[in-house]
Amino acid sequence: MILLVHGDREYLREPGDELHTDLGVVEIPEDVESGDTLETHLGEEFRARELRGPDLFNHLERTGAPMMPRDIGLVVGHTGAAAGDRVLDAGTGTGILAAYLGRLGADVTTYEQDAEFADVARENMDVAGVADTVDVRTGDITEEIDDLAAGEPFDLLTLDTADAPEVVADAAELLAYGGYVVVYSPFVENARASAEAAEAAGFADIETVETIQRELQIDDRGTRPSTAGVGHTGYLTFARK
Repeated sequence: MILLVHGDREYLREPGDELHTDLGVVEIPEDVESGDTLETHLGEEFRARELRGPDLFNHLERTGAPMMPRDIGLVVGHTGAAAGDRVLDAGTGTGILAAYLGRLGADVTTYEQDAEFADVARENMDVAGVADTVDVRTGDITEEIDDLAAGEPFDLLTLDTADAPEVVADAAELLAYGGYVVVYSPFVENARASAEAAEAAGFADIETVETIQRELQIDDRGTRPSTAGVGHTGYLTFARK
C-alpha cells in the first residue's frame, strides 16, 4: 500500500490502482516508490509516501477506539519491546498495537473475541505489511492460557480487555523470566485491579501511569497549551516477572 499526499489530503491505495478525486485522476504505477511525484490528468501533483506508524493510526479500518500512538510509545519504552520478541496480545480491536509491534520486528499473537473485528484486524495487518509476523486469532485468551503456557514463553504480554486482572493472575505462566505484562485501561478501577493482581502473583516493578499529553498552541500572541483535543487517553499498568 502507498499513501498519495496533496496538501492535507491523504489517500491510501495499492500500486497499480487509479485514484479519482476532484483534482483529477492519478494512474499509480506498479513500481511506485516513496518520494515519487505523480500528476493527475488535470496537472495536479500528488506525492507518494510509504506508510509509517502514525499513518496506520489514521488509515487502518477501525472497529472501536484504538490505542493512541502516545500510549504505544510508553509500552515500547517501558518494556524495551524489540525485534525478535515473542508478544502475546489480547483485545486486538483495530490492531494498532499489534501492527506497531509487528513493524518493530516482534512475533505477535493477538486474540480478539469478536469474529468480525478479528477479520478486520487481519485485513489491517495486510495493509500494515505485517501479516506474516502478526497472527490474529479469534477467541478468548482466558480459555487458551493452559495451551499457551505449555508452549515457548513470551517476552511481552499486552492486555486491552475488561478481564485483564484475571489474565494477569496467570501471566507468570506465560512469560519468560524478565518479561513484562502491560495492561491498558480507560478506567482506573481496572488499572487498580490489574496492579493488585500483579502484586498477588509475585510480579516486580509494578507501576501504573496515566497518559496525559497537551499540545502547545503557537501563534503571534504567544505560546500556551491548546484548549482543544484530548489530554487523557488511559491508564497503563506495567509489571515484570
